[in-house]
Amino acid sequence: MPSSILVIEDEPAISELISVNLQHAGHCPIRAYNAEQAQNLISDVLPDLVLLDWMLPGKSGIAFARELRNNERTKHIPIIMLTARGDEQDKVLGLEIGADDYVTKPFSLAELRSRVRAVLRRAQRPAGAAGVEEVLEAEGVRLDATRRTAERDGEPVQLTYVEFEILRSLMRSPGRVLSRRALLESVWDSADYREQRTIDVHIRHLREKLERDPSAPLLIRTVRGVGYRFGP
Repeated sequence: MPSSILVIEDEPAISELISVNLQHAGHCPIRAYNAEQAQNLISDVLPDLVLLDWMLPGKSGIAFARELRNNERTKHIPIIMLTARGDEQDKVLGLEIGADDYVTKPFSLAELRSRVRAVLRRAQRPAGAAGVEEVLEAEGVRLDATRRTAERDGEPVQLTYVEFEILRSLMRSPGRVLSRRALLESVWDSADYREQRTIDVHIRHLREKLERDPSAPLLIRTVRGVGYRFGP
């Protein structure tokens, strides 16, 4: 069954180009030119994925993404940000508000298809299907892959999908150093078109949620020039 993709882009030519390309790739694109139109469409039917332009007339893409993430009905919809803002801080902001991925304009259509395919595949993956274990527990951290829950010293911790998958990869091999590329591939299956520093943002969020002192992490350690490892 084709995946429905809501394309929120105010430039008609770009919206048309993206939509035609997605249609050729077997998806079902739906177009909106601002956040208000998008909200009306989502009120009727939830899309499988949202492609969201950062710079929209009226309400910005970032503000709309925050609304989607704060709404119980829409918080699980995957979001890919489309942005002409290539600064590192802007990319970090997009990830911090809950975007699953971002594409910097100008982008190739092959890159866009790759990212859409990866995010959809990840979103549609059954819980617990990526590994043989259902529960991981170490250093006071407990992950239940079937229920998609996390705990720290018995207290629930809210993790995003990406944070959960990164932590699960690290906890599967305690003490082993995993490179940024390996962690990217554990989430998106491919590191193509993605900046490896993206992982650093998610690691920082994990430390803020799990470490007693995020400035002196004991659970998720940095191995300079290589990557990260879990545990002492």
